[in-house]
Amino acid sequence: MKGELRTENIALLRHGHNKRRPRPRGCDRRGQIPDMTSIDLRPSDIEERQVPGHWEGDHIKRVGNCSQVGKLVERKTRYAALVKLDDGTAQATVDGFGTILQRFDADLRRSLTYDQGREMARHAQLTEDTDIKVYFAHPHSPWERGQNENTNGLLRQYLPKGSDLSVHSQQALDDIAWKLNTRPRKSLGWKCPAELFLPEDAFDFKSYWADKLNFVALGH
Repeated sequence: MKGELRTENIALLRHGHNKRRPRPRGCDRRGQIPDMTSIDLRPSDIEERQVPGHWEGDHIKRVGNCSQVGKLVERKTRYAALVKLDDGTAQATVDGFGTILQRFDADLRRSLTYDQGREMARHAQLTEDTDIKVYFAHPHSPWERGQNENTNGLLRQYLPKGSDLSVHSQQALDDIAWKLNTRPRKSLGWKCPAELFLPEDAFDFKSYWADKLNFVALGH
């Protein structure tokens, strides 16, 4: 039965809880972003996760910032998208995030909440390209983008700390994101993000996992 299949797949859930360390002095990135709209002005329906289309964003960076991957997580459904970035500049971020956001219908790219990293300095261009409204969290307040933080732990299985992120193609990143999006979540009533984010009947949990369950159980 579908419920039994979900139960068997709960073992797929992995999460590494690594506490974020305070940013060293001299690395503060505040005051670099023009025309920011504070998270304080974000409408209540975003906070309450009433409709999909509101995202949290971030950069996953290798130590020394020598390689990075962009990350987008939809707040209501936990659907994730990963973005190939050529470098950590604001222009690369706008180009990469814009390309991925354009995959989704307009009603699924309503807003993006980000930290005050310099890579989002050209947020106005991102809004112009995709119509997405960008809000900025307060400095050193990761809890304001809690879904982003939770997803970081899940991604460490595929993108370990210290690894060279530049080796991953966009297709490889799409594959990693799909693994997360087809994994059942307790917070979603043991449904998976793909079921809730994609159009109705676009993803069949039972048929998708039917030919994979044995391989997963064996660790392949």
